[in-house]
Amino acid sequence: MKTPFRIGTRGSPLALTQANMVRALLAAAHDRDPLDFEIVPIRTTGDRVQDRPLAEIGGKALWTKELDRALLDGEIDCAVHSLKDVETIRPDAIALRAILPRADVRDRLVGAASIDDLPHGARIGTSSPRRAAQMRKLRPDLVIVPFRGNVDTRIGKLAADEADATLLAAAGLERLGRDDVGVAIPLDQMLPAPSQGAIGIEVRAADADAIATVAAIDDPDTHACVMVERALLAALQADCHSPVAALARIEGGRITLSAELLSEDGGAHVAGRIEGTGPAIAADLARDLLARAPEPVRQRFGG
Repeated sequence: MKTPFRIGTRGSPLALTQANMVRALLAAAHDRDPLDFEIVPIRTTGDRVQDRPLAEIGGKALWTKELDRALLDGEIDCAVHSLKDVETIRPDAIALRAILPRADVRDRLVGAASIDDLPHGARIGTSSPRRAAQMRKLRPDLVIVPFRGNVDTRIGKLAADEADATLLAAAGLERLGRDDVGVAIPLDQMLPAPSQGAIGIEVRAADADAIATVAAIDDPDTHACVMVERALLAALQADCHSPVAALARIEGGRITLSAELLSEDGGAHVAGRIEGTGPAIAADLARDLLARAPEPVRQRFGG
């Protein structure tokens, strides 16, 4: 392993927390000093542009393209990502070689004790098509207002009365020591985004040293589940505009994949579930969902 081993990351508080988690795990796995692993913050377009939804300005690539460039140019040896923010199709020269054990996959509602407790016509701050559609499905009276930024920014926007409530990932809040913020929404009410709660580590596909270094901290069960969820996105030809929720779980070597597709306004939707042993189940579930989906849903996907 080269020293220092350079860990690329976005510069947000959550991203830096996650990069430090990776550094600690790598140091422990290789019995090395944490200082042998250097954290390299890289500012991304997604961090710079905060006034418009990602889907309008380039989608998930805005979180990854600068890190991809730094990785391919040899400025960093690996890149740490929240995998729900990483586009499904990645460059051939980049390989996802480690995924950490998954944290809480649920969303948290901030601003009310439950979705039912939101007042009629409440303003929900989110720029996620999936969260917006799911909230509209549950409460058609709700008004969606664009909302981006880190945890403190979003909480500040609530305090400034820019919205009545917002949704944040439980995993991110817990990693920041903010698990007292908001109320977790049950999974039977809202499935998460594919890969939510998972931290992924990418390296150059031809860098055998880096591959061996990060593989030491890979969690096989989380890796298997996340790859099935990402395979579902690929089979659906979903993009950043597509309201899709999915969650895979593994038990006894078998994977159960649950998913929901929605129209933008949440008025039309289809859900399904499948069980099997590998990523191929994702394509089977995608075909089933698209075959049963109402037209307003199907037109958002590959059917």
